[in-house]
Amino acid sequence: MMKSDIELTNQIDAYLRGELTDSEIADFEKKRVEDPAFDIKVVEQQNLVLHLTDYADRMKLSSEMNAIHESLDIYDLKSQVAPEAPIIRRMWKKYRINTAIAATVALIAVSGTLLSTGYFSKTISTNVSLLRREINSIKKSQNALIKNINDKPSTGPANPGQFGGTGFALSSNGYVVTNYHVVQGADSVYVQNSEGEAFKAKMIYIDPTYDLAVLQITDPAFKDLDILPYTFKKTVSDVGEDVFTIGFPRDDQVFGKGYLSSKNGYAGDTVAYQVSIPVNPGNSGGPLLDNRGNIIGIINGKQTQVDGAAFAIKSTYILKSIEAIPQDSLDQKLIISKRNSLSGLSRKDQFKKLEPFVYMVKVY
Repeated sequence: MMKSDIELTNQIDAYLRGELTDSEIADFEKKRVEDPAFDIKVVEQQNLVLHLTDYADRMKLSSEMNAIHESLDIYDLKSQVAPEAPIIRRMWKKYRINTAIAATVALIAVSGTLLSTGYFSKTISTNVSLLRREINSIKKSQNALIKNINDKPSTGPANPGQFGGTGFALSSNGYVVTNYHVVQGADSVYVQNSEGEAFKAKMIYIDPTYDLAVLQITDPAFKDLDILPYTFKKTVSDVGEDVFTIGFPRDDQVFGKGYLSSKNGYAGDTVAYQVSIPVNPGNSGGPLLDNRGNIIGIINGKQTQVDGAAFAIKSTYILKSIEAIPQDSLDQKLIISKRNSLSGLSRKDQFKKLEPFVYMVKVY
């Protein structure tokens, strides 16, 4: 009759404990030789018993050591065998709280001084420069600057402005995006198209975190544009893609081409791309496009210590800013174009189609 598992286990345990008679041991070992499955069970049970025994021994040792430790007067032993602490250490123990408070106060004072003097911003600015340009010295002809009384297309006030940058159309009805740092602190803003016509605009939304600002052209002389030839890419672009931009580092549009060199911006900034492309003050706010004519970002800065290393806020954050605009601040609906008519064109033809939609932004 076949024995149950429990009976087999009990027999194996009795064998391992040496509780079997000589004849029982002989029969047991004969069965191990003849029945490999039985022999495996014996080995497994033996290993289990060894592990349990070892664990029990370690727990017993730990318990005994804890009992010994509890019976000792550690502080009395330490005072008997340990040398007297040096005077500096004794003073530190006595006055360390006061010292820590004094050090904290000193740290706060120094940090406040550095912040008030702009030290930290200077440190950052030595690595990355924003691309707003000063235009106080720019000279314009009277025909390009003076708005006449007949309300013909405006070229803005005679004063050339204080700062300049670039912006580009979000829609055909007068909404424009640029960098926040381009229009920061502005009393008034004008946008000037590729024909030299300037139009009064107002800020309707700013997002300093992502360095974005949305403008609306309010000038009565402005006429709606044609349908935008580009769309906004909603996914991340790949490293190595060819890209190009259009901006106003001077008084006419300048084309620049390069490639996407990193999916992250300066110091691992995931909001921006790094692009290898020539940019200068005035390029801030310019569109960054891929070969197919998709807007993939907006230029906003460059690394000062590396030639050709520029940065562009990703297009997904432009779309997020558009979604965040309060509807009651919009005089007209802001509808993003879903049509791309640049794909498949030569770069020369792409540039020509883009010209009317890219503006010089003037800040007063």
